[in-house]
Amino acid sequence: MSTSLRSHSRDHSASVSVSNKQKYGRRHFLKAGIGACTLLALPNVHASPFNLSERKLALLNLHTGERVKTTYWAEGQYVSEGLTAIRKVLRDHRTGETYEIDPNLLDMLQLLNYKMKSKKEFHVISGYRSPATNAQLNARSNGVAKRSLHMQGRAIDLRLPGHMLSDLHNAALSLQAGGVGYYPKSDFIHIDTGHFRQWRG
Repeated sequence: MSTSLRSHSRDHSASVSVSNKQKYGRRHFLKAGIGACTLLALPNVHASPFNLSERKLALLNLHTGERVKTTYWAEGQYVSEGLTAIRKVLRDHRTGETYEIDPNLLDMLQLLNYKMKSKKEFHVISGYRSPATNAQLNARSNGVAKRSLHMQGRAIDLRLPGHMLSDLHNAALSLQAGGVGYYPKSDFIHIDTGHFRQWRG
């Protein structure tokens, strides 16, 4: 496996875990937010994509070659079929385990697409990580947190083809929400739904 496909995110741990039995309606969205700031509290320029009747995402898992293009929110609520399809593609490719993906993370990706003016699929280096996989990666590198948000379905490492990584990084920072890690040598950025912070790997 190439170095560029190895995730060494320094994402910090979060004290609140995400239940496997999450509810994906508007009520959950308002409760969860993105770190200390919900999307509804972002400036109007960030809220614009959420005036749409549907929210869609396209993802390609670089490890498995699997891709998904689906509507994950429509008619005022999250769509379970879309969330299930996304969860499958973002599973731990080493163990095959899946986990509920935080809907706020998907909304951050939606905002990134809007900021980048892109309709291309995100290339995913790392989505969900099982505790076993995370422990294995942590043993190899001090850049992997012991209680990584990847284990809670709240983090993703990715790039966006056709766009400079620095531009994607700046767009992520401009959201002022969640964690943003910049890994230019490995050609990916990390984003998560923890508190707002940034670092370079």
